Amino acid sequence: MNKLTEAPGHIPHTGHPRKGFFTDTSICIGCKACEVACKEWNRNPQDSDYELLESSYDNTGALGADTWRHVAFIEQDREHIEKARDSGRALVSLGMPGIGPPGNPDAAGKPSGMDTTPPDTPDFRWLMSSDVCKHCTNAGCLDVCPTGALFRTEHGTVVVQDDVCNGCGTCVAGCPFGVIERRSDGTAGVKAQRDFTPGEQAPTRNVGVAQKCTLCYDRMVDGQTPACAQACPTTSIKYGEREELVSTAKQRVAELHSQGLTEARLYGANDADGVGGTGSVFLLLDEPEVYGLPPDPRVPTADLPRMFKRAGIAAAGMLAATAAAFLAGGRR
Repeated sequence: MNKLTEAPGHIPHTGHPRKGFFTDTSICIGCKACEVACKEWNRNPQDSDYELLESSYDNTGALGADTWRHVAFIEQDREHIEKARDSGRALVSLGMPGIGPPGNPDAAGKPSGMDTTPPDTPDFRWLMSSDVCKHCTNAGCLDVCPTGALFRTEHGTVVVQDDVCNGCGTCVAGCPFGVIERRSDGTAGVKAQRDFTPGEQAPTRNVGVAQKCTLCYDRMVDGQTPACAQACPTTSIKYGEREELVSTAKQRVAELHSQGLTEARLYGANDADGVGGTGSVFLLLDEPEVYGLPPDPRVPTADLPRMFKRAGIAAAGMLAATAAAFLAGGRR
Protein backbone atom coordinates (compact mmCIF):
# COMPACT_ATOMS: atom_id res chain seq x y z
CA MET A 1 0.00 0.00 0.00
CA ASN A 2 1.19 3.54 -0.72
CA LYS A 3 2.24 5.52 2.33
CA LEU A 4 -0.72 7.89 2.24
CA THR A 5 -1.99 9.89 5.17
CA GLU A 6 -5.47 8.35 5.27
CA ALA A 7 -4.14 4.84 5.94
CA PRO A 8 -4.26 2.10 7.01
CA GLY A 9 -7.60 2.42 8.80
CA HIS A 10 -9.32 4.69 6.29
CA ILE A 11 -12.21 2.24 5.66
CA PRO A 12 -14.18 1.48 8.82
CA HIS A 13 -14.37 -2.19 9.79
CA THR A 14 -18.11 -2.28 10.46
CA GLY A 15 -18.98 -5.56 8.79
CA HIS A 16 -20.38 -3.73 5.77
CA PRO A 17 -18.79 -4.43 2.36
CA ARG A 18 -17.43 -1.44 0.47
CA LYS A 19 -20.00 -0.15 -2.03
CA GLY A 20 -19.43 1.74 -5.25
CA PHE A 21 -20.27 2.27 -8.90
CA PHE A 22 -19.12 0.63 -12.11
CA THR A 23 -19.87 2.91 -15.06
CA ASP A 24 -19.64 1.08 -18.40
CA THR A 25 -19.30 3.92 -20.90
CA SER A 26 -19.51 1.50 -23.85
CA ILE A 27 -23.29 1.19 -23.35
CA CYS A 28 -24.03 4.75 -22.24
CA ILE A 29 -26.48 6.42 -24.65
CA GLY A 30 -26.13 9.94 -23.25
CA CYS A 31 -29.76 10.24 -22.20
CA LYS A 32 -28.82 12.10 -18.98
CA ALA A 33 -31.44 10.22 -16.98
CA CYS A 34 -28.80 9.85 -14.26
CA GLU A 35 -28.27 13.62 -14.12
CA VAL A 36 -31.99 14.27 -13.80
CA ALA A 37 -32.53 11.56 -11.19
CA CYS A 38 -29.60 12.84 -9.13
CA LYS A 39 -30.86 16.41 -9.17
CA GLU A 40 -34.41 15.38 -8.40
CA TRP A 41 -33.56 13.13 -5.46
CA ASN A 42 -30.99 15.46 -3.88
CA ARG A 43 -32.95 18.63 -4.68
CA ASN A 44 -29.89 20.18 -6.31
CA PRO A 45 -30.47 23.60 -7.87
CA GLN A 46 -30.57 24.37 -11.59
CA ASP A 47 -27.08 25.18 -12.83
CA SER A 48 -27.61 26.08 -16.48
CA ASP A 49 -30.04 27.73 -18.88
CA TYR A 50 -30.55 24.40 -20.68
CA GLU A 51 -28.67 25.78 -23.69
CA LEU A 52 -26.16 23.56 -25.46
CA LEU A 53 -22.49 24.37 -24.98
CA GLU A 54 -20.61 25.44 -28.08
CA SER A 55 -18.17 22.56 -27.58
CA SER A 56 -20.65 19.71 -27.17
CA TYR A 57 -24.24 18.48 -27.09
CA ASP A 58 -24.20 19.20 -23.38
CA ASN A 59 -25.54 21.94 -21.16
CA THR A 60 -23.84 21.34 -17.80
CA GLY A 61 -20.20 20.97 -18.82
CA ALA A 62 -18.65 19.38 -15.74
CA LEU A 63 -19.18 18.12 -12.23
CA GLY A 64 -19.69 20.75 -9.57
CA ALA A 65 -21.52 21.68 -6.39
CA ASP A 66 -24.88 21.56 -8.21
CA THR A 67 -24.15 18.73 -10.67
CA TRP A 68 -23.15 15.47 -8.97
CA ARG A 69 -23.54 13.34 -12.13
CA HIS A 70 -22.41 14.70 -15.47
CA VAL A 71 -22.66 13.00 -18.87
CA ALA A 72 -19.89 13.98 -21.27
CA PHE A 73 -20.37 13.97 -25.06
CA ILE A 74 -17.15 13.47 -27.02
CA GLU A 75 -17.02 13.32 -30.82
CA GLN A 76 -14.36 11.16 -32.47
CA ASP A 77 -13.46 10.70 -36.11
CA ARG A 78 -11.63 7.78 -37.74
CA GLU A 79 -8.18 9.11 -36.78
CA HIS A 80 -9.05 9.37 -33.07
CA ILE A 81 -10.71 5.96 -33.07
CA GLU A 82 -7.59 4.32 -34.52
CA LYS A 83 -5.36 6.12 -32.00
CA ALA A 84 -7.58 4.87 -29.17
CA ARG A 85 -7.36 1.29 -30.41
CA ASP A 86 -3.60 1.51 -30.87
CA SER A 87 -3.09 2.80 -27.34
CA GLY A 88 -5.38 0.05 -26.08
CA ARG A 89 -3.30 -2.60 -27.83
CA ALA A 90 -0.20 -1.19 -26.14
CA LEU A 91 -1.89 -1.55 -22.74
CA VAL A 92 -2.87 -5.14 -23.47
CA SER A 93 0.72 -5.98 -24.36
CA LEU A 94 1.73 -4.61 -20.95
CA GLY A 95 -0.56 -7.05 -19.18
CA MET A 96 -3.96 -5.38 -18.96
CA PRO A 97 -6.84 -7.69 -17.93
CA GLY A 98 -6.42 -11.05 -19.60
CA ILE A 99 -9.12 -13.21 -18.06
CA GLY A 100 -11.61 -15.44 -19.80
CA PRO A 101 -14.96 -14.44 -21.26
CA PRO A 102 -17.78 -13.51 -18.87
CA GLY A 103 -20.19 -16.09 -17.60
CA ASN A 104 -23.93 -15.75 -17.14
CA PRO A 105 -24.97 -12.28 -18.37
CA ASP A 106 -27.32 -11.93 -15.42
CA ALA A 107 -24.35 -12.16 -13.06
CA ALA A 108 -22.91 -9.07 -14.73
CA GLY A 109 -26.10 -7.13 -14.19
CA LYS A 110 -27.36 -7.31 -17.76
CA PRO A 111 -30.82 -8.49 -18.78
CA SER A 112 -30.71 -11.94 -20.35
CA GLY A 113 -30.23 -11.81 -24.09
CA MET A 114 -29.22 -8.14 -24.23
CA ASP A 115 -26.67 -7.36 -26.95
CA THR A 116 -24.12 -5.05 -25.35
CA THR A 117 -21.73 -4.90 -28.31
CA PRO A 118 -21.03 -1.23 -29.08
CA PRO A 119 -21.79 -0.35 -32.72
CA ASP A 120 -18.67 -0.52 -34.87
CA THR A 121 -18.58 2.88 -36.54
CA PRO A 122 -15.09 3.29 -38.00
CA ASP A 123 -15.69 6.79 -39.43
CA PHE A 124 -17.38 8.53 -36.50
CA ARG A 125 -18.61 7.81 -33.00
CA TRP A 126 -19.78 9.43 -29.79
CA LEU A 127 -18.06 8.64 -26.53
CA MET A 128 -20.59 9.21 -23.76
CA SER A 129 -19.59 8.90 -20.14
CA SER A 130 -21.47 9.59 -16.92
CA ASP A 131 -18.90 11.01 -14.51
CA VAL A 132 -19.30 11.13 -10.73
CA CYS A 133 -17.31 11.55 -7.50
CA LYS A 134 -14.67 8.82 -7.28
CA HIS A 135 -15.07 8.09 -3.51
CA CYS A 136 -11.32 7.45 -3.40
CA THR A 137 -9.73 4.82 -1.21
CA ASN A 138 -7.40 7.59 -0.02
CA ALA A 139 -9.50 10.75 -0.29
CA GLY A 140 -7.64 14.05 -0.50
CA CYS A 141 -10.75 16.04 0.38
CA LEU A 142 -11.21 14.08 3.60
CA ASP A 143 -7.51 14.34 4.46
CA VAL A 144 -7.45 18.13 4.47
CA CYS A 145 -10.88 18.97 5.93
CA PRO A 146 -10.20 20.97 9.13
CA THR A 147 -13.67 20.59 10.68
CA GLY A 148 -14.38 16.90 10.14
CA ALA A 149 -17.28 17.75 7.84
CA LEU A 150 -16.12 15.05 5.43
CA PHE A 151 -16.24 11.54 6.80
CA ARG A 152 -15.90 7.93 5.67
CA THR A 153 -19.17 6.02 5.94
CA GLU A 154 -19.58 2.40 6.97
CA HIS A 155 -19.90 1.58 3.24
CA GLY A 156 -16.49 3.08 2.38
CA THR A 157 -17.93 6.17 0.68
CA VAL A 158 -17.02 9.81 1.42
CA VAL A 159 -19.82 12.18 2.46
CA VAL A 160 -20.04 15.87 3.42
CA GLN A 161 -21.93 16.80 6.58
CA ASP A 162 -23.63 20.02 5.50
CA ASP A 163 -24.12 21.35 9.02
CA VAL A 164 -20.44 20.86 9.96
CA CYS A 165 -18.83 22.36 6.83
CA ASN A 166 -17.66 25.96 7.33
CA GLY A 167 -17.17 26.66 3.63
CA CYS A 168 -13.39 27.09 3.84
CA GLY A 169 -12.83 25.37 0.48
CA THR A 170 -9.71 23.45 1.54
CA CYS A 171 -11.26 20.23 0.21
CA VAL A 172 -11.64 21.80 -3.24
CA ALA A 173 -7.86 22.00 -3.57
CA GLY A 174 -7.43 18.55 -2.01
CA CYS A 175 -9.41 16.67 -4.69
CA PRO A 176 -7.21 15.46 -7.59
CA PHE A 177 -10.30 15.05 -9.79
CA GLY A 178 -11.81 18.52 -9.35
CA VAL A 179 -15.09 17.02 -8.14
CA ILE A 180 -15.97 18.84 -4.93
CA GLU A 181 -16.90 22.53 -4.95
CA ARG A 182 -18.62 25.07 -2.72
CA ARG A 183 -22.16 25.86 -3.78
CA SER A 184 -21.16 29.51 -3.93
CA ASP A 185 -18.41 31.71 -2.49
CA GLY A 186 -18.78 32.94 1.06
CA THR A 187 -19.65 31.46 4.40
CA ALA A 188 -22.20 28.75 5.04
CA GLY A 189 -25.81 29.89 5.14
CA VAL A 190 -28.61 28.64 7.33
CA LYS A 191 -29.74 25.20 6.24
CA ALA A 192 -33.14 25.54 4.60
CA GLN A 193 -35.94 23.11 5.33
CA ARG A 194 -36.07 20.22 2.87
CA ASP A 195 -39.16 20.52 0.75
CA PHE A 196 -40.69 19.15 -2.40
CA THR A 197 -43.15 21.00 -4.60
CA PRO A 198 -43.90 19.20 -7.87
CA GLY A 199 -43.05 21.34 -10.87
CA GLU A 200 -41.16 23.97 -8.87
CA GLN A 201 -37.46 24.53 -8.31
CA ALA A 202 -36.52 23.93 -4.68
CA PRO A 203 -34.85 26.78 -2.75
CA THR A 204 -31.06 26.64 -2.95
CA ARG A 205 -29.74 24.96 0.18
CA ASN A 206 -26.30 24.96 1.75
CA VAL A 207 -25.02 28.14 0.15
CA GLY A 208 -21.25 28.33 0.63
CA VAL A 209 -21.01 24.69 1.70
CA ALA A 210 -18.88 22.08 -0.08
CA GLN A 211 -21.10 19.71 -2.05
CA LYS A 212 -20.59 16.50 -4.03
CA CYS A 213 -22.07 13.06 -4.68
CA THR A 214 -22.87 11.08 -1.53
CA LEU A 215 -23.51 7.87 -3.48
CA CYS A 216 -27.05 8.45 -2.19
CA TYR A 217 -26.07 7.59 1.37
CA ASP A 218 -29.63 8.25 2.55
CA ARG A 219 -30.86 5.57 0.14
CA MET A 220 -28.00 3.15 0.89
CA VAL A 221 -28.79 2.99 4.61
CA ASP A 222 -32.31 1.84 3.65
CA GLY A 223 -30.98 -0.80 1.26
CA GLN A 224 -32.01 1.14 -1.86
CA THR A 225 -30.09 1.67 -5.09
CA PRO A 226 -28.67 5.18 -5.71
CA ALA A 227 -30.96 7.33 -7.83
CA CYS A 228 -28.63 7.53 -10.86
CA ALA A 229 -28.16 3.76 -11.11
CA GLN A 230 -31.87 3.21 -10.54
CA ALA A 231 -32.76 5.50 -13.45
CA CYS A 232 -30.14 4.30 -15.97
CA PRO A 233 -32.07 2.57 -18.80
CA THR A 234 -29.09 0.65 -20.22
CA THR A 235 -27.48 -0.50 -16.93
CA SER A 236 -24.44 1.58 -17.87
CA ILE A 237 -24.28 2.58 -14.19
CA LYS A 238 -24.04 -0.44 -11.92
CA TYR A 239 -24.14 -0.27 -8.12
CA GLY A 240 -23.01 -2.89 -5.64
CA GLU A 241 -20.05 -4.24 -3.71
CA ARG A 242 -16.85 -2.80 -5.14
CA GLU A 243 -14.99 -6.11 -5.24
CA GLU A 244 -17.75 -7.70 -7.32
CA LEU A 245 -18.02 -4.64 -9.56
CA VAL A 246 -14.28 -4.72 -10.33
CA SER A 247 -14.57 -8.40 -11.26
CA THR A 248 -17.53 -7.60 -13.54
CA ALA A 249 -15.59 -4.72 -15.07
CA LYS A 250 -12.60 -6.92 -15.90
CA GLN A 251 -14.89 -9.48 -17.52
CA ARG A 252 -16.50 -6.74 -19.59
CA VAL A 253 -13.09 -5.51 -20.79
CA ALA A 254 -12.16 -9.05 -21.82
CA GLU A 255 -15.47 -9.36 -23.68
CA LEU A 256 -14.87 -6.14 -25.63
CA HIS A 257 -11.28 -7.12 -26.42
CA SER A 258 -12.53 -10.43 -27.84
CA GLN A 259 -14.78 -8.40 -30.15
CA GLY A 260 -11.80 -6.41 -31.45
CA LEU A 261 -12.46 -3.29 -29.40
CA THR A 262 -8.93 -3.04 -28.05
CA GLU A 263 -9.50 0.52 -26.84
CA ALA A 264 -11.49 -0.72 -23.81
CA ARG A 265 -9.69 -0.15 -20.50
CA LEU A 266 -10.50 0.33 -16.82
CA TYR A 267 -10.04 3.44 -14.72
CA GLY A 268 -9.98 3.41 -10.91
CA ALA A 269 -9.64 -0.36 -10.53
CA ASN A 270 -5.89 -0.25 -9.79
CA ASP A 271 -5.41 -0.26 -6.01
CA ALA A 272 -1.76 0.74 -6.46
CA ASP A 273 -2.48 4.09 -8.12
CA GLY A 274 -2.01 7.48 -6.49
CA VAL A 275 -5.34 7.37 -4.64
CA GLY A 276 -5.33 3.68 -3.76
CA GLY A 277 -8.05 2.92 -6.29
CA THR A 278 -11.50 4.49 -6.45
CA GLY A 279 -14.95 3.48 -5.34
CA SER A 280 -16.28 4.60 -8.73
CA VAL A 281 -14.73 2.40 -11.43
CA PHE A 282 -15.07 3.27 -15.13
CA LEU A 283 -14.73 1.35 -18.38
CA LEU A 284 -13.35 3.80 -20.95
CA LEU A 285 -12.98 3.56 -24.72
CA ASP A 286 -10.02 5.91 -24.93
CA GLU A 287 -7.33 7.41 -22.73
CA PRO A 288 -8.56 9.10 -19.53
CA GLU A 289 -7.54 12.57 -20.71
CA VAL A 290 -10.12 12.36 -23.49
CA TYR A 291 -12.81 12.16 -20.81
CA GLY A 292 -11.27 14.94 -18.72
CA LEU A 293 -9.84 12.50 -16.18
CA PRO A 294 -6.25 12.72 -14.86
CA PRO A 295 -4.15 9.85 -16.27
CA ASP A 296 -2.29 9.36 -12.99
CA PRO A 297 -4.38 10.75 -10.11
CA ARG A 298 -2.47 11.37 -6.91
CA VAL A 299 -3.81 12.47 -3.55
CA PRO A 300 -2.04 15.78 -2.73
CA THR A 301 -1.38 14.75 0.88
CA ALA A 302 0.71 11.75 -0.19
CA ASP A 303 3.88 13.84 -0.02
CA LEU A 304 3.22 15.35 3.42
CA PRO A 305 5.35 12.86 5.44
CA ARG A 306 8.33 13.40 3.13
CA MET A 307 7.79 17.17 3.17
CA PHE A 308 7.63 17.26 6.97
CA LYS A 309 10.80 15.17 7.20
CA ARG A 310 12.70 17.47 4.86
CA ALA A 311 11.36 20.55 6.62
CA GLY A 312 12.58 19.11 9.92
CA ILE A 313 16.02 18.44 8.51
CA ALA A 314 16.16 21.97 7.07
CA ALA A 315 15.07 23.48 10.39
CA ALA A 316 17.70 21.46 12.28
CA GLY A 317 20.35 22.65 9.84
CA MET A 318 19.32 26.28 10.31
CA LEU A 319 19.44 25.92 14.10
CA ALA A 320 22.88 24.34 13.89
CA ALA A 321 24.14 27.14 11.63
CA THR A 322 22.69 29.80 13.95
CA ALA A 323 24.27 28.19 17.00
CA ALA A 324 27.64 27.96 15.23
CA ALA A 325 27.48 31.61 14.23
CA PHE A 326 26.56 32.63 17.78
CA LEU A 327 29.46 30.71 19.27
CA ALA A 328 31.86 32.09 16.69
CA GLY A 329 30.74 35.62 17.52
CA GLY A 330 31.18 34.97 21.23
CA ARG A 331 34.82 34.01 20.73
CA ARG A 332 35.61 37.35 19.19
